[in-house]
Amino acid sequence: MRSADTALPETSRTRAPEGSFRLFAAGTHAGFRDHLETFGPLDVRSIGPGFIAELEKSGLTGRGGAAFASWRKLAATAQARSAGLLPARPVVIANGAEGEPLSFKDRTLLANSPHLVIDGLLVATRAVVGSEMYLYATAASLSGVGQAIAERPDARRIRLVEAPETFISGEASAAVNAISTGTALPLDKRRRLSESGVKGRPTLVLNVETLAHVGLIARYGAPWFRSVGTPRDPGTRLVSVSGACQDQVLEVAGNAALGTILHDAGIDAASLSAVLVGGYHGRWVKPLDYQLSPAGPVNQAVRPGAGVIHALSVEQCGLAATARILDYLAAESARQCGPCMFGLPAMAGVLNRIAAGERNPQLPRELDRLSRLVAGRGACHHPDGTIGLVSSALEVFSADVKAHLAGTCLRQDWRAA
Repeated sequence: MRSADTALPETSRTRAPEGSFRLFAAGTHAGFRDHLETFGPLDVRSIGPGFIAELEKSGLTGRGGAAFASWRKLAATAQARSAGLLPARPVVIANGAEGEPLSFKDRTLLANSPHLVIDGLLVATRAVVGSEMYLYATAASLSGVGQAIAERPDARRIRLVEAPETFISGEASAAVNAISTGTALPLDKRRRLSESGVKGRPTLVLNVETLAHVGLIARYGAPWFRSVGTPRDPGTRLVSVSGACQDQVLEVAGNAALGTILHDAGIDAASLSAVLVGGYHGRWVKPLDYQLSPAGPVNQAVRPGAGVIHALSVEQCGLAATARILDYLAAESARQCGPCMFGLPAMAGVLNRIAAGERNPQLPRELDRLSRLVAGRGACHHPDGTIGLVSSALEVFSADVKAHLAGTCLRQDWRAA
């Protein structure tokens, strides 16, 4: 029998999935039997802190938006306990709140491959020697997850917590706050969650897709995970594709070309004016010869964020679309700090004036001034993420800005973007 510190359990006899089709390999709405027949059994009891080193070798980054190295989050949580900073054993949270309106990959994953997420949650908890597990998601997702948990005795200790359908509910500290107090609002950033999270205990928060990958890495190892993608962006990721196509979730290799993803989604890139990558806290890009990579805007790469790709057709006005998004973001703030309470509504007001065709050449300068006032001053990332979206819109749609300030629009469908 292997020791608790073994990095990986015994190799599964079931053949590992090949290529980029991994997370949904067990089929749609896969039950536990389908899951085991596809991926094979996983002896979670053989997982220990040594698994963190295997996770480091895999290069897995978070799939919830920040793309932080997953192993570092586990290591920090494990270290907080082992160093004696806090006597309590860690809490682990599977975050499937998915507050981003253009993202539906996580709910699709929970509906079709809940057992991979459960595997990952069990593995992560063993790796950090945790004692409590939560799965945090909207009510629509929890019913199916509850059925999956009922299928397997090893998952009975997982507690389900309903997340409200708000933009900020999926922020890591908001998830911790929701579990601790029932209020899904971000906490201040003065102390790391790995040191003090749920009820003051070391807390690890991982996106549900991240955990699904953890479940596979625990079975097949880091080399298998890295067999797809690139050295800087290994593995696969899920993307939610919407806009000028039918809504769909695709699993793509790391560093995938944006043009290839659009083609696979049935979208003619020539019919688009721009693409919003990363969601409401992402950025507009044009031309479309980019790769999705957490490395960011280097060598024609754009950060995938929460895995959102929203295609805007040439008939639609990007400024009008961005103004509506900014209205939403201003309304969805936690209202806990000045930048959110006053800065975002003021920015939304100016951008709406530009989108409406007001003939005032000072408006872009005013929008820039407000952005600089808000930047870096929020209690959470919400203001900065919003600024990034606006900045990219002014750059990508610069010709549209000039037209709007002259009282006209370059697009046929000015109001329906």
